[in-house]
Amino acid sequence: MDTWSQVAGRQAGVVSYRQLRELAVGRALVRHKLASGRWVRRTDAVVTTTTGPLSEEQRRWVAVLHCGPGAMLGGLTALAVRGLRGWPREDVTVIVENADSFDPVEGVRTFRTRRPLDSLRGDDDLPCCRVEPAALLWAGHEPHPRSAMGLLAAVVQQQLTSPERLAAWVEALRPLRRAPMIRDLLHDLAGGSQSLGEVDVVRMCRAAGLRPPNRQTRRVDRSGRVRFTDCEWELDDGRTLVLEVDGGFHLEVVHYEEDVRRHRSLTTPDRIVVRCTTQELRREPWVVTNDLRALGVPRLDAA
Repeated sequence: MDTWSQVAGRQAGVVSYRQLRELAVGRALVRHKLASGRWVRRTDAVVTTTTGPLSEEQRRWVAVLHCGPGAMLGGLTALAVRGLRGWPREDVTVIVENADSFDPVEGVRTFRTRRPLDSLRGDDDLPCCRVEPAALLWAGHEPHPRSAMGLLAAVVQQQLTSPERLAAWVEALRPLRRAPMIRDLLHDLAGGSQSLGEVDVVRMCRAAGLRPPNRQTRRVDRSGRVRFTDCEWELDDGRTLVLEVDGGFHLEVVHYEEDVRRHRSLTTPDRIVVRCTTQELRREPWVVTNDLRALGVPRLDAA
């Protein structure tokens, strides 16, 4: 049988009162550890065997253990554990079966599901939802559809999963909110899009009667560095038109300068590089399509 110190060692120094009882740790010892300042009470269900501010890992353990057996990290918290970048959230999200079985804790957001939790859980010491259900359940309940679809594009772009695996989980999680919208997005991602901006370009072209672009084409710039372009068209005159889609992060100074250098290094006498923003694609797509027509992008029905 493990000792409390072994359990705490596996859990970043976090232990629940329930675990201590199961390990036959008496109340007197717990009171002594707390009174002496060696342990710290973090919630009415959890203590830490360390003092001082909680680390990010400890915050996650506190949240899961407070919510009781079966609870696991979910949503953006689970995806951050799995390696997702660029979607930070302060609160820790925990998937539970019954949110009424414990008291609320500041900084912990619970998501209740009736689905079998074991089917969602990965094989981790820290109970954590798998990438696909974590992303899909978050996308199904996120108030803003644009953010929901952006998250799914991000987990594919960052190679945490694939459109095919997500599509399989859409069926496994039935009924799933926004399932038709999600299936449409996964179809476009499977076709080569690596971002929501690229998906927007494909859909914009279809709506405007323009030939959809090739996506993520491998190129070598003048310095010999391998680059992948967002969208490309082979024009009737033999030239290539490249459209790069700038998201919000591209406007940061470091990213902006890198993008300018990248686009310049990809431009040749036979390859034109132009840019648009995701805001344009959403708010003024007709402006972008008019420019693409003027630059020679063929119609969808062109031979």
